[in-house]
Amino acid sequence: MGKEKVLIIGSCGQVGTELSEELRKIYGNDNVISSDIKKPQSDFWNDSPFEILDVLDKKRISEIFSKYKPSHIYHLAALLSATAEKNPKLGWQLNMDGLFNIFDASLEFGVKRIFWPSSIAVFGPTTPKKNTPQQCVIEPNTVYGITKFTGERYCEYYHRRYGLDVRSIRYPGLIGYKSEPGGGTTDYAVEIFHEALKNNKYSCFLNSDTTLPMLYMPDAIKATLDITHAETDKIKTRSSYNLAGFSFSPELLSDKIKNHLPDFKISYKPDERQKIADSWPESIDDSFARKDWGWQNQFSLEEMVSDMIKNLKERY
Repeated sequence: MGKEKVLIIGSCGQVGTELSEELRKIYGNDNVISSDIKKPQSDFWNDSPFEILDVLDKKRISEIFSKYKPSHIYHLAALLSATAEKNPKLGWQLNMDGLFNIFDASLEFGVKRIFWPSSIAVFGPTTPKKNTPQQCVIEPNTVYGITKFTGERYCEYYHRRYGLDVRSIRYPGLIGYKSEPGGGTTDYAVEIFHEALKNNKYSCFLNSDTTLPMLYMPDAIKATLDITHAETDKIKTRSSYNLAGFSFSPELLSDKIKNHLPDFKISYKPDERQKIADSWPESIDDSFARKDWGWQNQFSLEEMVSDMIKNLKERY
């Protein structure tokens, strides 16, 4: 693997930050090229090549692909659910035109493999809520969900027509302590830990009983690496795989936090994100991923809460 060149697009986000760290361990710092629309003020990004990249800038994409000749691409740049609802046209442009630009450059420069994340946002109000199956009615009603579902279809299309090895998983809500929330509907599950440790209270933008599927970031990174490194014949689904770890509501999560911080208090003030959450599943059937490429999560809800508090305590 050390001879491969890996390019991460959107590397400074919630997933990209931790993925960059793990990929450097696998391929070496010099072989992992990070990129984003701007570079954060952190020494971490000085330890391997970093390029400023707007995924809508086709000329700049060609320059970077030509310079580094990456063999693997992790294309993470996207406008997330709540943010895209505020600017629907930009949500479509960034999420879809950006994907086409990476597909086209990958074909031109002979990229071996692309990872592109989809989301549970592809599911809508008509999708079965519990144990949502891999194949079912999919009618998303948010810009983010529409772009992710459209992207899934194009992933399959580019694989079938052009032989492009694109791999994808439908991320549930992701929880991690190494980066800040990124504007998603499930990001309350990250904010709540910061506020609990800083102020011992949190005002949640979802109702107390809104149950959603979630995944701890170490498991999300593991799944991303597992599917990308799996043998080609094990990838049977070329749109995107369901993925899940555990499901919980804000009320259940706050109860788990109180086991560690007994004085913590939560209040509820639902906003426009409640409608988005109401259209999403409560739990996910990810048996296809478990069967095809051996997916298995390692963290339970209780283990996630304990680990989040342990690591964030050091910051606060």
